[in-house]
Amino acid sequence: MRVSRRQSLTGLAAAAIVAPSLVRAQPSTPRIRLVVLDVGGTLIEDHGEVPNSMRAAFLGGGVDVSLAEIGEWRGASKRGMVRHFVELRRPASPGRDALVDRIYDDFSRRANEAYQDVQPIKGAEDTLKQLKQANLLVATTTGFDRPLNEFIFRHFDWRKYFDATITSDDVVDGRPSPFMIFRAMEATHVDRVVEVVCVGDTPLDLQAASNAGVRGVVGVSSGAATADRLSRESHTQILASVADLPALLRTQYGVTI
Repeated sequence: MRVSRRQSLTGLAAAAIVAPSLVRAQPSTPRIRLVVLDVGGTLIEDHGEVPNSMRAAFLGGGVDVSLAEIGEWRGASKRGMVRHFVELRRPASPGRDALVDRIYDDFSRRANEAYQDVQPIKGAEDTLKQLKQANLLVATTTGFDRPLNEFIFRHFDWRKYFDATITSDDVVDGRPSPFMIFRAMEATHVDRVVEVVCVGDTPLDLQAASNAGVRGVVGVSSGAATADRLSRESHTQILASVADLPALLRTQYGVTI
């Protein structure tokens, strides 16, 4: 018996209904597994301790760098900043490496003194608790060196909240290069950038997150840059502070928190 074209198409439709396994399933969006947080201005208050300490150290080394110039490097490797301006101001000077070391050591001493009474961003610790209760992996990246970063975490007894703490000492190139974020992913065994949200308060923080290709590029206006300045960078969201992060993860990323 000859089967009409209409009958044939109808039969195929029926086959699709009774055999749903033949239809390719659409993959679901991966869940967020890792939250990467900046430190200064994101988790702890920023009252200009870093730029003031840096300018004083530069002047002590005979290198005049303005606060405005230093401000453009907020979020970057502090040693990288020192080397940049020493090479810029003293292009043919002998002993530049020694001068970089001397200025950086002076900066570190001044910054450690300035951070003796540092305070957390309001709501930061509650956010860290909620992230851990939601079984998220939590890491930090920072332009601080390892000793200053560890001092801050000991000061607040925060080390227990973090699965990884990555500093500018751990990579060759700091922000806006994405390497600290990749090191945080490596340390927490997270393979896919679609499972990562990064949070920071500087344009360089957002640039590094964008360069890493992570799913969430979140700016917070609690630190070095205003919301308007942050909005000029590629981003997914801008928040007032890290205190608003749990609600964002719940409503925009489907995290049970």
